[in-house]
Amino acid sequence: MKHSYTIKRGALDGFDAFLAVARFASFRRAAAELGVTPSAMSQTIRALESRLGVALFARTTRSVGLTEAGQCLLERARPAFDELLVAAQAARELGSGPVGHLRLAVPRAALPLLVQPVLASFCAAYPGVELEISASEELVDLANAGFDAGIRMGQFIDADMVAVRLTPPFRFVVAGSPAYLARQGRPQVPEDLRQHACLRLRRSSGALAPWRLMVDGLALDVDVSGPLIANEFPTLMSAALDGIGLVQAPAPLVDAHTPYGALARVLEAQAPMTPGMFLYYPGRRQVLPKLRAFIDHVRGALASE
Repeated sequence: MKHSYTIKRGALDGFDAFLAVARFASFRRAAAELGVTPSAMSQTIRALESRLGVALFARTTRSVGLTEAGQCLLERARPAFDELLVAAQAARELGSGPVGHLRLAVPRAALPLLVQPVLASFCAAYPGVELEISASEELVDLANAGFDAGIRMGQFIDADMVAVRLTPPFRFVVAGSPAYLARQGRPQVPEDLRQHACLRLRRSSGALAPWRLMVDGLALDVDVSGPLIANEFPTLMSAALDGIGLVQAPAPLVDAHTPYGALARVLEAQAPMTPGMFLYYPGRRQVLPKLRAFIDHVRGALASE
């Protein structure tokens, strides 16, 4: 059952005036402190007393003192109001510069390519930001899970998210170790993959990711099988490097090993293009300086490579 909750408008109106009068024991000095006229201060206190249904101050021509109700309110309101001021200041600081806790959801495969190379320089450049990286292949709900942003391949990002490009588009390539290819041969056409050990990815939804290749300009899902299924690319890449089978993975991951001859591409003409990697965050959320600093830092580092 849904309950209807409402917050009275102006529920905190007059509390700053009340605390000022209580502190100075003077309407005139409290008015000067808050930058209003003594008349306006008196009206504010009267409105607060009327709203609460009790007198808060005992007034004479010479002095102002708290009533019992006023003393009770002061003892409870002052700590709470001070905490509100501290919280408001903390919120202002988050909007004024790169400070605070920055929490990102990042797939493990993206860590060595996009995150690890900039960690040291980002932390040095922005010491006021506490960076938390949650490495997971799961497509999390950023807002509900308490993340500021995430990093994913473009095709997996919902349309209602703001997506910031981090890499150019890249191909999804098939590769294997020289030892595996020497033992099993190189596939020449997509149909040859049915005779190969293919390492497969299980998505966070539970479905197996198909091996998709381009044939005559059209995307074709190839039925493959193999000895290993994993829910992350690092495990599949490690298995491919060990010669267990072929892997289909983002080209930047494969390229990280190609200069050393550890992996060789096959079926390159059939490798499909993907949109690339993006940082994304809820479109309804204002970009706080801490997130903007991270976006600019990562993009700057990638552009300089």
